[in-house]
Amino acid sequence: MSGGTQAYRGGPISTEPRINERIRVNEVRLVGPNGEQVGIVAIGDALRLAQEADLDLVEVAPMARPPVCKLMDYGKFKYETAQKARESRKNQVNTVIKEMKLRPKIDPHDYETKKGHVVRFLKQGDKVKITIMFRGREQSRPELGYRLLQRLAADVQELGFVESSPKQDGRNMIMVLGPTKKKADARAEKAADRARRDEPVAPAAAATPPMTSTEAPAAAPAAVSPATPTAVSPATPTASPPVTSTDAPAAEQPA
Repeated sequence: MSGGTQAYRGGPISTEPRINERIRVNEVRLVGPNGEQVGIVAIGDALRLAQEADLDLVEVAPMARPPVCKLMDYGKFKYETAQKARESRKNQVNTVIKEMKLRPKIDPHDYETKKGHVVRFLKQGDKVKITIMFRGREQSRPELGYRLLQRLAADVQELGFVESSPKQDGRNMIMVLGPTKKKADARAEKAADRARRDEPVAPAAAATPPMTSTEAPAAAPAAVSPATPTAVSPATPTASPPVTSTDAPAAEQPA
């Protein structure tokens, strides 16, 4: 040991828990795979129970007396722990501080442009550091920068609040604005807006105006069947009426 630091030979100290035969104590407080308390058992019995259950004996509380060990699938446990750590890092929000610099006698058009950038940063959930830069004789009139910062804070009060009040820092005056909306909420809202924009819009069908009684459609003309030629029967000779006695022809007179 030198300088209060103990030197370890054999490489760095492992942060992983001891498992199975690496647990070198006489007895342990055993916890079952479902969290049930088994009690204090000898290390040999604990290893035998782990082998019978096809599980690992993992030391979860090495500083306890006796140490606490649990029966579990250590490989599955490591995988699930790594997955949780990855999800935690994915959802972690990094605080970003944007900076916007202004002059005490800024042009109105430039002021609106700078204010637009501040509004965009606040909507994204970022903090904004506003810096007023004084030059020459402007340093003798800090009230100009103070009034400008107060004006900007009032213009964006719906999106942000004054987290750090204006204060003089050398030749500059600094104020920090914090967003009223959390960065995670702003990110979720932005993703929802993007999803709505990307969603296809079905074309609206043209609405047919209601039909009134006067606008009832005319009845469709009856279908005209093709003319069927009429069969003409051959002329039948008409029978002559019988000759009666009165209708008999007169006998010829002898010459």
